[in-house]
Amino acid sequence: MSPRTGGPTRLRARVLVPALGVPVAIAAAVLVPMQAVAAVDLPDKTAEELLAFAKASEVDALSGAIQQRSELGLPDLGAITGGGMGAGSGEGDDADAAASATLEDLLAIATGSFDANVYLDGDRARLQVLDRMAERNLYLAPDETWFVDSETQTATRFTVPADADLDAIEADLEAEAERLADEAEAEAGESLPTPQQVLDRALDRLDETTEVSVGTDGRVAGRDAYELVLEPRTDETLVGEVRIAIDGENGAALAASVTARGASDPAFSTGFTEVSFAAPDASVLVFEPADGFAVTEQEWPIPSTEEWAQWKADAEARAEGDDGVAPDAHGDVPRPIVHGEGWATVVEVDAEAASAAMAEHRAEAGDDAGAGGTGPTEEQLAEASAALEALTTPVEGGRALQTSLLSVLLTDDGRVLAGSVPVDALVEYAAADR
Repeated sequence: MSPRTGGPTRLRARVLVPALGVPVAIAAAVLVPMQAVAAVDLPDKTAEELLAFAKASEVDALSGAIQQRSELGLPDLGAITGGGMGAGSGEGDDADAAASATLEDLLAIATGSFDANVYLDGDRARLQVLDRMAERNLYLAPDETWFVDSETQTATRFTVPADADLDAIEADLEAEAERLADEAEAEAGESLPTPQQVLDRALDRLDETTEVSVGTDGRVAGRDAYELVLEPRTDETLVGEVRIAIDGENGAALAASVTARGASDPAFSTGFTEVSFAAPDASVLVFEPADGFAVTEQEWPIPSTEEWAQWKADAEARAEGDDGVAPDAHGDVPRPIVHGEGWATVVEVDAEAASAAMAEHRAEAGDDAGAGGTGPTEEQLAEASAALEALTTPVEGGRALQTSLLSVLLTDDGRVLAGSVPVDALVEYAAADR
C-alpha cells in the first residue's frame, strides 16, 4: 500500500487552502518534471515579469490529479510511529496507538510518494489520497477539518477552540506586517508608491542569495507552462535548484521540484497530471460520516483570546528589554539561535531547557501533563531511545540525521540544530556554542 498521508496544521482554512490548491506543488515544496515541448512558445517574460505574473494569479477554483514522488533518503520512519510506543491493552494505550497512527500519516504527507485528487473552491478544499484498496481524505473548511481513512473506517474532526479569536489573531498579524513594512519604508528614506517597486526590492533581496532565471517552456497536465528556476548562490547548502512550472494562461503553479546539490533527479517532486480550473461540484467538498465510521474530535492548538493577549504583551516586553528577553513568566524559555543566512540558515534550539521550562509552566497552570504530571514510562523512554538510534548515526557531540535536503543534529547536551546544510556544518555550529 502507498505510504499514508495526513494533513497539515493550520490557523484557518482560507490561509491554507491556497497553499493546498492553486500552488499545490509549491506548498508541498516538491515536481513531476515538466515536459519540454518544442511546439510550446509562450510570449517571452523576464524572471521579474514571470514572478509578477504568478503573484497576480487569482485562480481560486480547480480540480485535478496530482502525483508526489519523494526520494529523500530517509530511514524507515516506522521506527518512531509504528513501534508500539505506549502500546498495551488499556484505554489510554489505545489512544496512544491512535496518536501514533496519526503521526505516521502526518509524516508521510511530507516524506512519502502518492497519487491524489485535489478539489478547491474558495475557502473549501479536499485532498483525496488514493491507495490500492482504499483512500484517505483531508477536507478543509473555514471552521473545521476532517481527516478520513476508509481502510480503518475512522474520521477525525479538527476544530478551532471556542475561546480562540481567529479574526483578532489575523488582524494583529496583518497589523504587524504593515508596521514592519512602514519601518522598512522609513529606513529606505522614500515612499513605496507602486507594487513594482515593492517587487523590485523583493527581487533585489532574493538576488543576493539566489539566481533567478526562466527555463524552457513546456507542458504540464496538457497546459502550456513557463518554468521558473531558482538556484542558491552558495555551495554551503544541500539544495541544488528549485524548478516551478507556472501556467501560461492564468499564472497558477502547476508543478515544482527540489533537487539536491549534485543530483540529477528531484529529491521532491509533485505536480498536476490532470487539471481543470472550473469549480468542482459542491458535494465533493463536504464530508458526512457514514454508518460504521468511528468519529473522534480534536482541537487545533490555537491560543485563546487571553493567551494571545499575553503573548503580545510578552513580545512587546521582549522588544523593549535591554537584553532582548522579556521580564515575564515565560522568560526562562530559551529562544532559538539562528546561524548563517539564506539557503544555509541553521536554527538551533535548546530543546532540553525549553521542554523543562514549558513543563514547569504547564504544571503551574494546573495541567497534569506538566512537570508534576504523569510522564513517559521507562518502557516508552527505552522505545524512544531505540527509535532515535535507528534513525540517526553518531557524530562528534551527538547523533545526526541527514537527508537529501535537510540535516538534523541532536547534541548530547540537549540541543537540536537543523538546516539544509551538511551535518558537518551543524557539528561545527554546535561545537562553537559549547
